[in-house]
Amino acid sequence: MKMFSVSHKTVFVVDHCPYMAESSRQQVECDVLTKSRAQGVIPLAPVSKSLWTCAVECSMEYCRILYDVYPKDKLVNYIVSDSEFHTLNSWKQEEQSTHELMSALAAVGPPNPREDPECCSILHGLVAAVESLCKITELQHERRTMLMDTAERVANRGRIICLTNAKSDTHVRMLEDCIQETIIEQNKMAAGSDRLMAIQQCDLVLIHIYPQGEDTLVSDRPKKEISPLLTSEVHSVRAGRHLATKLNILVQQHFDLASTTITNIPMKEEQHANTSANYDVELLHHRDAHLEFFKSGDLHMAGTSTRENGLKETVTLKWCTPRTNSVELHYCTGAYRISPTDVNSRPSSCLTNFLLNGRSVLLEQPRKSGSKVISHMLSSHGGEIFLHVLNSNRSILEDPPSISEGCGGRVTDYRITDFGEFMRENRLTPVSESSHNPSGKLPAERAKAQLERYTRYWPMIISQTTIFNMQAVVPLANLIVKETLTEEDVLTCQKTVYNLVDMERKNDPLPISTVGSRGKGPKRDEQYRIMWNELETLVKTHAGATDRHQRVLDCIIACRSKPPEEEERKKRGRKREEKEDRTEKNGSKDTEDKSWQDSERLKGLLEKEDQESEVIKDSPDSPEPLNKKPRLSTDDVQPPERAKGPVSLLTMWTNRITTANSRKHQEFVGRASSVNNKFELYQHLKDENGIDVHENGKASR
Repeated sequence: MKMFSVSHKTVFVVDHCPYMAESSRQQVECDVLTKSRAQGVIPLAPVSKSLWTCAVECSMEYCRILYDVYPKDKLVNYIVSDSEFHTLNSWKQEEQSTHELMSALAAVGPPNPREDPECCSILHGLVAAVESLCKITELQHERRTMLMDTAERVANRGRIICLTNAKSDTHVRMLEDCIQETIIEQNKMAAGSDRLMAIQQCDLVLIHIYPQGEDTLVSDRPKKEISPLLTSEVHSVRAGRHLATKLNILVQQHFDLASTTITNIPMKEEQHANTSANYDVELLHHRDAHLEFFKSGDLHMAGTSTRENGLKETVTLKWCTPRTNSVELHYCTGAYRISPTDVNSRPSSCLTNFLLNGRSVLLEQPRKSGSKVISHMLSSHGGEIFLHVLNSNRSILEDPPSISEGCGGRVTDYRITDFGEFMRENRLTPVSESSHNPSGKLPAERAKAQLERYTRYWPMIISQTTIFNMQAVVPLANLIVKETLTEEDVLTCQKTVYNLVDMERKNDPLPISTVGSRGKGPKRDEQYRIMWNELETLVKTHAGATDRHQRVLDCIIACRSKPPEEEERKKRGRKREEKEDRTEKNGSKDTEDKSWQDSERLKGLLEKEDQESEVIKDSPDSPEPLNKKPRLSTDDVQPPERAKGPVSLLTMWTNRITTANSRKHQEFVGRASSVNNKFELYQHLKDENGIDVHENGKASR
């Protein structure tokens, strides 16, 4: 039941009876040129406004402030009461403006002093006000439609402000009783109707207006609860400037507003263009703009002054000389619409025109000692002026804090430039409702959807990304985040992928960060593998949007899958790099160890070659064909002579040809059957005579 407050609906009931045509007795001088008047010219006589005129002007000022600070959500219904009631507008949003109300009031005209007072009564307007509160507004209907089965949760509260000339306190109590009875009757009618809502709470603010110089017949009374449905308060005010001040205070109380006075505004004199003077302008805004003052208890330091017998207080802020343009960004914690208290004064008009031209004004707290503290800024957005609350913990005129002091620790490689570009591409601007397409999304929803797409994959640190550091990937990264892609966009993305494939074929270096790693960083193949993985991750986050996004992902996957021979070539290249690294590492050892290792490796290679020759190459049963292409092994490319260091390409090729040619003929039978390079004589002598022949040729039995 807290969805709508009392301030959602406000009904003004203004008395239009003949006694409201009485003069307020506040003199208004029409002839202000007293010093320059020629002799013999009779000055114009002063005039005074009627009670009706004072009531209309002050109520319109109340509505103007309300519409300036709350252009939506806060609604006003204006009713004029004489012999009957006249409703000047409804709860519809298009009828909520001072222009609409002033046009309707001009049609009503001033009260007729010759009309029969017995036929006129303020009760007609009060009954119509209660009936108006039972009507459903557009916002209430929207909430009831959204809640459906729990529509009773939508509260219906409102406020009635009655401007009249009451006869006595008894007359006031009679008006309160009448409103109480009307509320009960209307709630009964609303219980069985879908177009009406029962009233849960109604605040009655009765303002008794009387001319200056007379004694009031009605006493003031603070807010009092008449019943669970009705509360009432009474204000007895003299017509004229006192009534304007009272309604100015009430609008602040009813809508939680606060006052700020801008002092020391330099402004050129109208009559003397070469001179300037300092002026003050009072602004009204939401109370939350001073929330930091209330929390810290520094309200007295901000220059708070109290006027009108303690009923009105304002916070004084000083015009700051270093003005700024709206393109400069400041750390704002809130922005609130403002409304000048005296909108027709020359200082207020000059200030608002200055701000509407695109300029911004910084405001500082007036302090007797210490450095200046800039706490607020005035700037306009979309034709409306806002009071921005700046973070005053650190002055913006001081040196900015180091980014390494932030919540991420001592990280110094944030993508600050890219983040500035990201903010520029996702900047919000006011959009009028007339330009909105009802069949599409709301502008706010479209903005949220775009922000979600742009942040699906967005690394914050330079060392954590590769593709966002490459100029070649920029076209694809800018296009893939779009909601829809054209055929030209798909071709541009595919062209970007092909350029990356060409870079990999040429073995071009990549901007891989080596922060936190030892040595030269990952190998070239590993760099491209990291780059392709990150690019695929970026495109996968958007692949489900449309078929064209999926085509870009398919292109990346197809380019990543290399043929087997390409993979074998890459593998051999990696092995060669590893051998060269091991060779460089072994070169640091002393010469004796190196020569011993070379001799051992040479011995192993010779034994391995002899075994292969005995088993495979020299087998008479399966001779190797002469036209068979010889296999290339590690031993062919790297012969024993290369053990002490790298060899030239010519030597490697010569060794390979020599080895291949040696395999094309059958080995000599005597060399093949030798043992330790020595051929054994009389091999069959032992078999024939049973004699064992030794090396020296002597026989033994």
